[in-house]
Amino acid sequence: MQLPLAPPPLDENGHVKIHDHDEILGQHGVLRRISPYHLVDDEKAPEGRRVSSAAFQASSGENGGMSVDLENSIIESGQNPQVYVLQPPFIGAVRFTAAFLRGIGFSVGYDPVPTNPHHGEVWGAFTGSQKKQLVANAAIYVVPR
Repeated sequence: MQLPLAPPPLDENGHVKIHDHDEILGQHGVLRRISPYHLVDDEKAPEGRRVSSAAFQASSGENGGMSVDLENSIIESGQNPQVYVLQPPFIGAVRFTAAFLRGIGFSVGYDPVPTNPHHGEVWGAFTGSQKKQLVANAAIYVVPR
């Protein structure tokens, strides 16, 4: 299988290293899938619910980052990214640009997994300030249902 992007750098154990992938350009979309657990009630929000900061954190483990889908990679494969991101348990998605994420101190990398060749990671500290910026700038890509 041909990868949509150049292979990511690997460590001596074959795991993807934290990196900022050169082929993920600033204007490229970075999609974060939303599950029902990522929504909180908010009477001020248009739908009465909004995406919680809990949606924007790194996974545990070595080199843990925030899992994302790389919009450009999905499009280049001929698939519809708005359909692609809606696999259970996910009910919606938000979008950032790679430039925005990098601008607030994150690295945006390519980390394909067997079930998702368009998988990426966003790596960084995920400070309270960064998470607030993520919540404030998360553009709804697929309205959670």
